[in-house]
Amino acid sequence: MKNTIFDSHAHYADSQFDADREELLKNILPSQGIGYIMLAGIQIPDCYESQRLAERYETVYCSAGIHPEYVSDIPADWEQRIVTLAGHEKCRAIGEIGLDYYWHPEEKEIQKEIFKKQLELARALDLPVILHIRDAMGDAVEILRAYRPRGVMHCYNGAPEITRELLKIPELYFSFSGVITYKNARKPVESLKILPPDRIMIETDCPYLAPEPFRHKRCDSSMIHQTAQRMAEIRAISVQELEELTCANAKKLFDIKS
Repeated sequence: MKNTIFDSHAHYADSQFDADREELLKNILPSQGIGYIMLAGIQIPDCYESQRLAERYETVYCSAGIHPEYVSDIPADWEQRIVTLAGHEKCRAIGEIGLDYYWHPEEKEIQKEIFKKQLELARALDLPVILHIRDAMGDAVEILRAYRPRGVMHCYNGAPEITRELLKIPELYFSFSGVITYKNARKPVESLKILPPDRIMIETDCPYLAPEPFRHKRCDSSMIHQTAQRMAEIRAISVQELEELTCANAKKLFDIKS
């Protein structure tokens, strides 16, 4: 099988993979055509572990960033640590960063502050960003309009009118997860229909968000095929074409030549 699939957002440093991480990354996923995996960082320790995995496995790349859920508990020197992590040859993005008002709506101001600082870091380091936005699209769009980053909207779930607004940022991509296979996935389906082919990516967000028919089970990158099939149906193209174009887009964003 050709290794032309890019899982653009995964979390293999998560403890849910402790029992079979090596078997997945070394054997199972390459045999499933998974040629590239981007590990999205959420906390400083997690970023270091992702870096170690990227060093060990040729198919794995990593990012460095603070997820909005963890902004209230970060070390004083977090910015310097991210800069250090970003200097690694396989670190290709700052992320995942953004706003998440679902769990901690009382932290809106500190989330926005840390988000903006990480956008500034990414600009200074000339790296793209991996964006996590949940229940905060209004504030996020306002900030993204101001910073106009190069990056990707992870697990995109925005309505078409939001999509049209964000498309005005010329180097912003939109990545879709197993959520798009769910019966109630109306907004991502409608947005995927209107996106240009050169702005689309695919992901698992594993171990989370397993697609149908695996919903509520632990997700891994082999399940990306179900998401690709659904996305191809929505776009009215072949699965192979969908996998190849999303791989090319992710390689371009993350500056991967091989």
